[in-house]
Amino acid sequence: MYHVIRPEGAAHLNRPHVIVHRMKLYDDEITLLDGIPITTPERTWLDLAEMLTVDQLVVAGDSCVRMPRPELEGREAPLCSLQDLQRMIDRHKGKRGIRKAKEAIALIRVGSDSPQESLLRLAIVRAGLPEPELNVPIIDDAGTRHHEPDLSYRKYRIGVEYEGELHGEEGQIVRDIARSEKYTALGWTEVRISKRHMHDHAKAAVAKVRTALLQAGWRPGR
Repeated sequence: MYHVIRPEGAAHLNRPHVIVHRMKLYDDEITLLDGIPITTPERTWLDLAEMLTVDQLVVAGDSCVRMPRPELEGREAPLCSLQDLQRMIDRHKGKRGIRKAKEAIALIRVGSDSPQESLLRLAIVRAGLPEPELNVPIIDDAGTRHHEPDLSYRKYRIGVEYEGELHGEEGQIVRDIARSEKYTALGWTEVRISKRHMHDHAKAAVAKVRTALLQAGWRPGR
């Protein structure tokens, strides 16, 4: 299914598998992809607010503002910035979905590398646990930089790792074992989360993170 924006007053468009939206579209909200005009990432994000949940919109926003890994993605800049997303909200005040967009932008963070990382962070915070940092490198007492946990609590020396499907591959298993050994050597606790921990609003994942925090000295309300 394709979604097309037509300016108000433009001729009617009736095509199979095409949904037509009539709304205001500014010139700077259009870009080109292989010569085809499409909406910019920030405008697309705002349009998605009409059909996505708040959590899904946070996932999309996290993806828009994350810093890419040039060696893997061939680009150095994010798709857009938080300021770009906010500009869309401010510009289109009466647009459908604007309330969800306003709620979502308050929850978007730079640093999440996957949808599951974003959903895990949301579940952790909503459960009343401290908000973790995202993909921040571990720096040891000598100032040496080590790997970057998906989510972490430097104060409590806890790293949370989400293990996707690729972590079942032989080479990745070897790397994951080495990472676990590094956690131990650095005096950190590793919390490993998989897909099965994310069911039922990620209750099992939240329980694992809460246990690690309590064992490290965190107490609710502090």
